[in-house]
Amino acid sequence: MVTSNNPRSSGPLDEVDSRLVELLRSSARMPNSRLAELTGIAQSTCIARVRSLEERGVITGYSARISPSALGLTLQALISVSIKSGARHNLSSFSSDLRARPEVVELFFLGGAEDFVLHVATRDSDHLREFVVSNLSAHPAVASTRTSIVFEHIVN
Repeated sequence: MVTSNNPRSSGPLDEVDSRLVELLRSSARMPNSRLAELTGIAQSTCIARVRSLEERGVITGYSARISPSALGLTLQALISVSIKSGARHNLSSFSSDLRARPEVVELFFLGGAEDFVLHVATRDSDHLREFVVSNLSAHPAVASTRTSIVFEHIVN
């Protein structure tokens, strides 16, 4: 049984809801008829269940995964960012600025040694260097960065 951490959730998911979440996680484009068939419920019940999962905040959206290399972004990296202790009040604007950058695939705000980890996709190493220099190293709130090149990215 899966439990949602969303405050709008009404508690633990039952077997059918858990199965719907599992199926949609593996294929968000699966038609309702197939979802209903695989969970053993009527199509109308399936639609109502999925809507309930959305309304309760269990399902927060649907998206397409795009291959960065198909867009000419052949180099991916993870960049750890530490913010200066006196600049913590700028975390929200710093995060917003980075989310707006087209190179940023994912942004993680952390508790621990680093404040952020960025997953970025760039054309090449020159593009990556320019991103780090222009958006991170030159930023007055950034204390340090550490860049790791991604050899393989597997989404589970």
